[in-house]
Amino acid sequence: MAMLHIVNKSPFERNAFESCLNHASAGDSILMIEDAAVGAVSNTAFAAKVEAALSDKSVYVLSGDLAARGLSEDRIISGVETVDYAGFVDLTVNNETTQSWL
Repeated sequence: MAMLHIVNKSPFERNAFESCLNHASAGDSILMIEDAAVGAVSNTAFAAKVEAALSDKSVYVLSGDLAARGLSEDRIISGVETVDYAGFVDLTVNNETTQSWL
């Protein structure tokens, strides 16, 4: 049963994102929204954890939230996919359940 994990807190301020990574199962999807979008940036202290998750999970970041934080898509971790709001809806529909990490 595939699950969509939605994270909205920065991994540099809270531990919700790390908890998500520790609980997500192979085949799950992880979507970074709001302040969690900074977790998609390459060459940070948190990037290795996201890169490890990519081995068996799909990882996404909401493009509007990247832009709102002044981050360009060319700075994100290789393998992390950007989605717009329609893509967010598609992820919700294509997964059996969702879990929000607050």
